[in-house]
Amino acid sequence: MTQPIRPLASGVIAGQDAQAAVWFLGVLSQVRVSGEQTGGAFSLTDNLARRGDASPVHVHDRDDETFLVLDGELRVLVGDEEHAAGPGTAAVLPRRLRHAYVVTSATARFLSLHVPAGFEQFATEVGRPAPTRTLPPEPVEPPDVAVLAETAARHGITILAPPPQP
Repeated sequence: MTQPIRPLASGVIAGQDAQAAVWFLGVLSQVRVSGEQTGGAFSLTDNLARRGDASPVHVHDRDDETFLVLDGELRVLVGDEEHAAGPGTAAVLPRRLRHAYVVTSATARFLSLHVPAGFEQFATEVGRPAPTRTLPPEPVEPPDVAVLAETAARHGITILAPPPQP
């Protein structure tokens, strides 16, 4: 559950040794800045994914999400539209607007900003700590959709449909 935003008394300098790394739905997600560090104002993750990795179609009730593609290419679904998103593309995905992404290049790296914070807590609960800062092994089976949807709902996220195909 998202906590109220608390003003920060000082800046945040987060070196890699203080950043959590999670294997989340086939993606290496490094929490560069957590909600805990920003008083709940925002979180920033750095994501590395392979072709075909995708999010289910979903909506956030509590936070706005922004992607910034650093390398590779995504196809981003937003509302009823689809967009190719290559390096340098920013995709602003307001709360309560259905969206999803799928990686269409061999690999892709993108930042994900959530305002306010909280999404990183969902990713940590669903994923598992990454023992190395590399892509996780390819999943042998898809996640349990019912468990994923139940966990998402506790974090203000509603899963609407399966992930898009590459």
